[in-house]
Amino acid sequence: MSGNEAAARGAYEFNVKVAAGYPGTPSTEILETLSLYKEDVYCEWSPNEKVALEVAAGAALAGARAVAAMKHVGLNVAADPLMTLSYIGVNAGLVVIVADDPGMHSSQNEQDTRQYARFAKIPLLDPSDSQEMKDYLGIGLDISEQFRTPVLLRSTTRISHSKSVVSLGERRGLGPPIGYVKDPARFVSVPSHARNMRVRVGRRLDQLAAFACGDTRLNTIIHGSDEIGIISSSVAYQHAAEAFPEASFLKLGMPYPFPDELIRRFAAGVRRILVVEELDPFIEEHVKALGIACAGKDVVPATGELDVGIMRAVRSAWLGEPADAQPAIAPADVPPRPPVLCPGCPHRAVFAELKRHKPVIIGDIGCYSLAVFPPLESMDMLLCMGAGISAAHGAARSGTTQKIVGVIGDSTFFHSGITGLLDIGWNKSNVTIIVLDNRTTAMTGHQVHPGLGRTLMGATVREADIAAFGRACGINRIREVDPLKLDELRQAISDELDAGEPSLIIARRPCVLLSREHRTFHLAVDEARCTGCGACLRLACPSHEKVMIDAKNYRVRINPAMCVACGLCPQVCPAGAITRG
Repeated sequence: MSGNEAAARGAYEFNVKVAAGYPGTPSTEILETLSLYKEDVYCEWSPNEKVALEVAAGAALAGARAVAAMKHVGLNVAADPLMTLSYIGVNAGLVVIVADDPGMHSSQNEQDTRQYARFAKIPLLDPSDSQEMKDYLGIGLDISEQFRTPVLLRSTTRISHSKSVVSLGERRGLGPPIGYVKDPARFVSVPSHARNMRVRVGRRLDQLAAFACGDTRLNTIIHGSDEIGIISSSVAYQHAAEAFPEASFLKLGMPYPFPDELIRRFAAGVRRILVVEELDPFIEEHVKALGIACAGKDVVPATGELDVGIMRAVRSAWLGEPADAQPAIAPADVPPRPPVLCPGCPHRAVFAELKRHKPVIIGDIGCYSLAVFPPLESMDMLLCMGAGISAAHGAARSGTTQKIVGVIGDSTFFHSGITGLLDIGWNKSNVTIIVLDNRTTAMTGHQVHPGLGRTLMGATVREADIAAFGRACGINRIREVDPLKLDELRQAISDELDAGEPSLIIARRPCVLLSREHRTFHLAVDEARCTGCGACLRLACPSHEKVMIDAKNYRVRINPAMCVACGLCPQVCPAGAITRG
């Protein structure tokens, strides 16, 4: 199983009743897999991660085991309820599964979720393979109930997506939920109650630290050489164990609260200590604060993923050994292949048309962030989910005379765009918002969202209407267009950029990957009519290929294996050279 599949299996086996999340690589498959156990577990894609954690918290307070799943930047959105939920605590077990992304394979930053455990004063579990993902989910639920606390279960891209052998068990029936038991002094976090809650949180941390020192399922000393001692956790432990086979290890499956006595005991038995961890010096700084000398980020990289090759280089630098003599494999001499929008992507026309007008384009998180690359080059800023609307409003209020466009996807609009649009409607900035509605959550694998009329569990519900939200937010100018009807799109963008008031364009066309039924033919270029003007190439469609005639001149060829006959390129070809193949 992958780590994500194993986490889902653990939720099933350990009697989770409610699971909520928002899709985001590398965490998406947790909820997708868990939803297959629909007879036993209620699963939902929530509008955003804050809502997902609040749903899980409500279930746990009412006595049902629950999980919330998200990626690391999603925890930023859920941080508000997390901080106070630490004070309130839970009745049944609650585990928040968060997948970090060292190396930023699919994320806008590389933050280290472990810092949130310390910030929120809750226990952190840090598994190193798929089996531990499953086991730690169950242990986390037990810890949550024993200490009445939410528990943070941290994964990384490598844990989430790598596979290893997992032993399966049966679902453990724990009886029906006990129901909500009224206790306002414990559950209502007004200041007079919260002061007492804060004292309990401090006592709980002390109890959890003692627990972390004694539970060998989580934190354990692996005896080896008394010369070299390595403190590590997560997948970094696997890499370090391969590069330092002779070393003694303190493997921390529960690195927070810090198991101080265990760390001191381990340090007393080895001559030299190296702390190996991905991203922040989270463990290293605490080891040094205990007065224990150790190496860490002075030799271990502080950014990006670790691997065995990196750890062998660390070994060489730390121990002064000769560098690994194994011959390096020379990289293949191939052209770079940057990510691109798919052939037939409905977003392509929007950005090609915006480029003609040269506005300031504030982007958002989604496939459309690829519009930043040449030749579209039609995105000027990208911050976080929802900022495509809110930051555009701020830019319009800055005093600039430039035209401002905010771009956001349909799933992202429901995630965190509505409040920004309300701000625009309320405060009346001169900004044009374009919702790229491709009828799915495309970038993370085509999950449902509130605008599609379906739930993760397969129920049919009423579709949330983006235009209706726009009207409710006070936007008077609202237009819905098909982005592959170029004349219609051009007119809408031209009109709304000149409107002088807030406007909303909904560019609606399903993601090309949702259906392939239209791929019954492809387009082709009439060589005799192609002038090599490059108009079609400026759409950045991967199916278009430049064929050189001589050193300066070329014509265009359409790769029939990639073309989906979306019909956009014939609309931009001034020579009428693109026809049905």
